Amino acid sequence: MRAYVFCRLFSVALLFLSVNAQVVASNGQLALKSGAPSEYRIQRGDTLWSIADMYLEQPWRWRELWMSNPQIDDPRLIYPGDTLILKAAGGFGPHVSLQRGRDIKLQPGIRASSLELAIPLIGLDQIGSFLRRNRVIDPRTAESAPYVLGSTKGNLLSSPGDTIMVRGALGVTNGSDGLPSFGIYRIEKSLKDPITGELLGLEARVIGSARALQTADLGAEIVEFEIRSVSEEIRQGDKVLPLRTRVLDAAYEPRPPSKVVENGYMISVEGGVDQVGALNTVVVNKGQRDGIEVGHVLEIFKVGKTQYDAVAGESVAFPDARAGLLMIFEVFDKSSLALVLKANRPLAVMDKVKTP
Repeated sequence: MRAYVFCRLFSVALLFLSVNAQVVASNGQLALKSGAPSEYRIQRGDTLWSIADMYLEQPWRWRELWMSNPQIDDPRLIYPGDTLILKAAGGFGPHVSLQRGRDIKLQPGIRASSLELAIPLIGLDQIGSFLRRNRVIDPRTAESAPYVLGSTKGNLLSSPGDTIMVRGALGVTNGSDGLPSFGIYRIEKSLKDPITGELLGLEARVIGSARALQTADLGAEIVEFEIRSVSEEIRQGDKVLPLRTRVLDAAYEPRPPSKVVENGYMISVEGGVDQVGALNTVVVNKGQRDGIEVGHVLEIFKVGKTQYDAVAGESVAFPDARAGLLMIFEVFDKSSLALVLKANRPLAVMDKVKTP
């Protein structure tokens, strides 16, 4: 069924475009891309964002388009092989009519909003792999977290099946086999606000997973763990934290924040490098306390360089330049994780992010 069900409310809304749409609209109206096809046949492998970017200059404004469409009762029920026909008639503005490519019958009890059936906004493997690898930890949590003490072999170059000793108070998280399951994390660096210098958290990267042995006393000061997976050498002091259980939402609804984001920056990128590109995951210095939510879209601006003006005898800064878009997919108190959806030019850590 997954192969047949294509779309949800968001995807159809992105396509409510006029055949004769103008690239730029005035008075706050939607800006539509030129060259939008009058008909579009839905393909397997399409993502919501790729369709949005095909048609809209501002793809996060999909709700405005959907509201003008009176024809489709449930725009989530769109399938590969269906054809969307763009129209601008009928007195209710640009809309889309639907031509079915085949007869589709949903089994009773199947909901179009199911994650199993929905087309993803973007390739969820990009987000999913990052959620498994990285997290932002509060410094107090890191300080009190259990840590790797040593290996029963006398070294820490461990492989699956080896055992290690962990010291500290454990919270119990049961794995699929009923045994407590944890991730082994390495603190990469401190994350600080570039404007205020405030410590926002610690960036931690998972390097393995382990489970407490069935005979272990979880209340003991030192507990024996069995390594389940490992990507690199485990060191003394690596943190041991409960693995996070998440259901990735295949239907993020991209939207701008309800309030203006000020002094927003990309402060880190996965891999510890400085350059940023499309589909990179980044840390933003804005979080829940700033009103940031999952699905918020922010515009990326390349910071204008400073140039000395010999004529005027002073240094001046070039204007910031629009450079791309990112979407928030996980929110912490003081920071967030985001996926770069679009990069119009080379990006870098410390480029600005703003409300679109």
